[in-house]
Amino acid sequence: MKTIDELLREGVEGKRVFVRADLNVPLDGTTITDDGRIRAVVPTVKALADAGARVVVASHLGRPKGAPDSAFSLAPAAARLGELLGADVAFATDTVGDSATATVAGLADGQVAVVENLRFNAGETSKDDAERGAFADQLAALADIYVGDGFGAVHRKHASVFDLPARLPHYAGHLIATEVGVLKKLTEDVQRPYAVVLGGSKVSDKLGVIDHLLEKADRILVGGGMVFTFLKAQGHEVGSSLLQEDQIPVVQEYLERGKARGVEFVLPVDILVAPEFPDMKTKAPAHPETVAADAMPAGQMGLDIGPETRKLYASKLADAATVFWNGPMGVFEHPDYAEGTKAVAQALVDSPAFTVVGGGDSAAAVRILGFDEKAFGHISTGGGASLEYLEGKTLPGLAALED
Repeated sequence: MKTIDELLREGVEGKRVFVRADLNVPLDGTTITDDGRIRAVVPTVKALADAGARVVVASHLGRPKGAPDSAFSLAPAAARLGELLGADVAFATDTVGDSATATVAGLADGQVAVVENLRFNAGETSKDDAERGAFADQLAALADIYVGDGFGAVHRKHASVFDLPARLPHYAGHLIATEVGVLKKLTEDVQRPYAVVLGGSKVSDKLGVIDHLLEKADRILVGGGMVFTFLKAQGHEVGSSLLQEDQIPVVQEYLERGKARGVEFVLPVDILVAPEFPDMKTKAPAHPETVAADAMPAGQMGLDIGPETRKLYASKLADAATVFWNGPMGVFEHPDYAEGTKAVAQALVDSPAFTVVGGGDSAAAVRILGFDEKAFGHISTGGGASLEYLEGKTLPGLAALED
């Protein structure tokens, strides 16, 4: 795929460049609680603006139902992008309507505009090729060149991700080029030992990546809500913990395959439990109890890995040459259940390995828990996209950028 570096050498002065970014940031009302994805696209936008392009930035935010919804407006993200660029950023109150047309027409060389949420238009996410294509035609009328830089959306066959690049000369932005380079280090040119840490709530969300990593990884450490399906698969009581019983046979098969292939599955030896899920609004003290992972009491809910498991996982990561981490170890948003996730993050910081934090909740946890992002080899902006790439799937947004 051609990259933005090639585009800049060709020259963009006076050209309208459509940048498909990922500004899908968490909001508390109109307040952005984590601006990591906005910061990630700044290098691409700044490089284009500095070279004299008229930059049109577009993104989705949340899951509106194909119609305008003020709760999902990109206005806060546009304002934050302007702050990070240190320049005024125009904002169109629609995506392909009168406001967008006028806003883009009013750009001078080196100026930037953000158009409203792409998903306010049903054509963006439509499964009908014609409807999606018609919306892509409208988007194409706003620009001369397409730059894909929304890595968090490249696994979606959406109009702005898949159909639009076919209508314009297309290039990969700095972020996508970096993300693909990192993922190749996790799949094609892996330095060993290769350790993978998987967490999060549902084991079903990770089945594909586990299946693929059984051919790649040397050890797989499991935590989060998904671990209780693993423990149940080994015959252990898991109390009232999150459990996907229908996935137990699949997990048992993975454990057997891992053993046969010499891939070490590392599971918790102790768990923090409580009678109920903590109050996430008040963050009131939860008073958890630490129990052995193979002796969880009935009626108790597992909410984080325990202190001995934290030590165990740190030791299993200490000698790794490559580490990929996706998914928290517990309910890290509550202080009583943050230590497991914090321990994994610290182990990656302390490791000399090439460390990759696989987006999503893991990336959020790194920032929320106060870690310096520069202490990690790479923090991905796309959790789902990263996982699908590691599963070996073809990602529509990357395929569309290929020549």
